[in-house]
This record gives sequence, C-alpha cells and structure tokens, in this order.
Amino acid sequence: MRRFLTPGWLGLHAIAVLLCGAFIGFGWWQYDRAQAGNDRSWAYTFEWPIFAIFVIVMWIKMIRDEKAGVSPAPRVIEEPAEAAVKREIIRQQEEEDPALAAYNRYLARLNSQTDRRG
Repeated sequence: MRRFLTPGWLGLHAIAVLLCGAFIGFGWWQYDRAQAGNDRSWAYTFEWPIFAIFVIVMWIKMIRDEKAGVSPAPRVIEEPAEAAVKREIIRQQEEEDPALAAYNRYLARLNSQTDRRG
C-alpha cells in the first residue's frame, strides 16, 4: 500500500480527484443552464458526469495494474524484420551507386553520434 503514497502516485490521486470534481461541477453548471431554458445543455448535463466516471474507472484500473505488476508498455519494441529489410536495401544501393553508398555511410555515422548524445 505504501507504493501508492509515493510522490508520483499522490500526484495521480490529486489529478483524479481534481478532474472528478471539475467534471461534476461542469455537469452541475450545465444542469443550471438547462433549467434556464438552454435545451442543448441537457446533453452536457449527462456527458460531464460520464467523464468523471471514466476518470474513476481508469484510476481504479491503474491501481489494479500496479498491484498486479502489469507494465504499462514494453520499453523496447524490437522489429527484426524491418532491420533486415533496411540492410538489404542498403546493400542493393551500395552495389548500384558507390557515391550514394558513401553518403549513406556518412549519414549512418552522424546518426550513431546523435544516438550517443541522447
């Protein structure tokens, strides 16, 4: 239970409470407008509380996922087929045009240098 009291989780709890309060307040505001004769506001009267329910559902889902140890997304997406295709295209280009091959090697070297900085 302590992991839900970390600064990151406390921020998420605060955002969830803030959003729910704001959405309920917007719904109440639209209800007042609808009572004053604005017919379009009737739809918004029900829409804003649905947004609040969505926030609560997602908040609960995030807590359950954290308890179950589910990772939100994979850290590295490997696409070996794409890399093989790129290598084959480069190989074909090197056979066709040596100047283009030299330029591609130059670009690859520049790209590898910027990868090391980031």
